[in-house]
Amino acid sequence: MDIDQLLKLVHTGDLNPEEAKVHIKELLKAKEPDGTADMGFARLDVHRERRTGFPEVIFGQGKTPEQLRAIFLKLMEHVDRVLATRVTPEQAELVLQDVPAARYDPVSRTISWRQKPFVPSKNGYVAVACAGTSDLPVAEEAAITAEMLGSRVERIYDVGVAGIHRLFERISILREADAIVVAAGMEGALASVVGGLVSKPIIAVPTSIGYGASLNGIAAMLAMLNSCAPGVTVVNIDNGFGAGYAAGVIQQNLEKKAKSPL
Repeated sequence: MDIDQLLKLVHTGDLNPEEAKVHIKELLKAKEPDGTADMGFARLDVHRERRTGFPEVIFGQGKTPEQLRAIFLKLMEHVDRVLATRVTPEQAELVLQDVPAARYDPVSRTISWRQKPFVPSKNGYVAVACAGTSDLPVAEEAAITAEMLGSRVERIYDVGVAGIHRLFERISILREADAIVVAAGMEGALASVVGGLVSKPIIAVPTSIGYGASLNGIAAMLAMLNSCAPGVTVVNIDNGFGAGYAAGVIQQNLEKKAKSPL
C-alpha cells in the first residue's frame, strides 16, 4: 500500500488519520532503512528523534535559501516539528512560501514549524536570563529551542550586574526553575552571580557583545569557565541553541520522572 492509497482510505473514512500516520511512518522507514535521507547536497538524520528524543535541527548559516527550504520540507515528511537556527530573512521568506504555518523570529533568527499546537510543560519550566538587550538574540535562540523541546520558558531579560537590583526582583522565578540559561557578554559576570543564589543547574552562554577587550566573547567565556560559583556549566560563544537544548532536556526528563509511578 502506498501513500496515495492511504490518503484515499482516509478520504472515504475506511482509515482514520492516526492509523494512516502509523502506516506512512512505516513506509518512510522502509524507504530509508539506515535512518538517513540522501538529498545529494545533504544527508539528513531522519531517525535522530528515535535515538535522542528530538529531531535533527537545521543550522542555516552558510546554506542557500533553496538548500534550507529543501531540507526543511524533507524533515517535515518525517517528524512533527522542525527547527532551523541562524536563519536569514531571505532564507525564511523562501521557506514561508511553502510552509505558511512556520514561524520566523527575526530576533533569535530561528524558523520553526509544529504539526500539533504547542502544549508546554505543566509541572516545571526553564528560566532564560540575559544581562542586557544586546544579548537578546542569543537568549531568544535558547528560549525558542527549549520551547521546541516542549518546555515552558520564563524570560528574565535585562538584569545585568550593573543594575543588580533588577535581578533580585525576579529571583524567585530563577529559584523555582528546573534549569536556568544565563546569557551575558562584556565580562560575563551574571552567570556567577546567579550561580551563588540558586540551587538549580545553570547553563551559561557567553555572548560576543562588548568593547574591544571583550574579544568577541572570549573574555566572558573565560570568566564563566573560571566561575567560583558551583553548578555553572558553559557552552560556546553565542551558542543559545546548545544552552536551550541542554536546559530543555533537563526539564523534560524531570517532568517525565515526576509523571512516572515509580
